[in-house]
Amino acid sequence: MVLIKFPAVLCVVALLCERVRFGLGCSGLLLCRSCGHEVAEDTDLRFVPSRLALSHRNDTVIGGKRVAVQLFENPQGFQFEVVTFKRADVLKHWPADSHFTWYPGHAWTVATCPRCKTHLGWAFQPSDWPRTVNREEFEGSDQTFVALIVDRLLQEHFASTLLMTPKSFRS
Repeated sequence: MVLIKFPAVLCVVALLCERVRFGLGCSGLLLCRSCGHEVAEDTDLRFVPSRLALSHRNDTVIGGKRVAVQLFENPQGFQFEVVTFKRADVLKHWPADSHFTWYPGHAWTVATCPRCKTHLGWAFQPSDWPRTVNREEFEGSDQTFVALIVDRLLQEHFASTLLMTPKSFRS
């Protein structure tokens, strides 16, 4: 098989194709675009609106579902489109900071891929919490969420289409 694009995810895409072939695939799964790590599932989607968003739109980002995507700008002028989740498999780089937050009343920390360390988004917790919390405290609360950058994610079902058969194997 030959990879059309995203050479870093070749092995992961091959594994995903096998999962789909044996009925183990999950159409609502999002992967790290850099390495293919399974980051989030559509069942963990949780729209958290912010009055500080520059704009928001509905898009089919995950498995054909309509999802609210918000556009934000950081103090350096970089813009990010994000989707919010109750939880995601990311590394949170504590301590949390309440300066320049996009969600008033919440402190943020950078969230990266646990496998390749690519910046995938931010984790948000109430500003009045301690600046550092453990995973159980974060995931056990209804007041916490993760905002993931849309362009840094890849849908599992799309990743499985990136492989093609070489011409020599075609009939």
